[in-house]
Amino acid sequence: MTGARHPHILLVGLPGAGKSTLAPLLAERLGITFVDLDQEIARATGRSVAEIFALDGEAIFRRLEREATERLVTSPSSVVSPGGGWITQPDVVALVRPPGRIIHLRVSPPVALARMGQSVSQRPLLSRPDPLAALEAIWAARGKSYATADAVLDTETLSLQELVSQSAALASAWGVGVG
Repeated sequence: MTGARHPHILLVGLPGAGKSTLAPLLAERLGITFVDLDQEIARATGRSVAEIFALDGEAIFRRLEREATERLVTSPSSVVSPGGGWITQPDVVALVRPPGRIIHLRVSPPVALARMGQSVSQRPLLSRPDPLAALEAIWAARGKSYATADAVLDTETLSLQELVSQSAALASAWGVGVG
């Protein structure tokens, strides 16, 4: 990779952890851009993530995710909400680290499922007869990857306002954003 490397804050966690809710609020607080990697992939391909999974499979989606991350590397600092499986790809994570920093938004599978409500059916990895079992399997498979985050915030015990404040404080300490 050539070009300038800018620090990004990446929010990771199970589906339903609150990445898409927290990220734009944090970006606004920091005075930087919010990037939803799944939306970037959908925009670039003209297809939804669900369509990509259904028609092309997860391997193709992960390749597209890598390409989106490569574009991110030279873009200005931002708060990024990658898809849930992004963290499981060490070579992709390495593209933004350093100077990028990762915050794991921790949530238990039952709480995550409750938060998603009816939207769970729109999530390719959870559109199954037992989405809780699927979430628990995802948690088991991704736990070690989540443990590589630079910080952990518990989304079950902190209010949204507290999450914004604590993540902004972390970002500021890491030199990302305007404060």
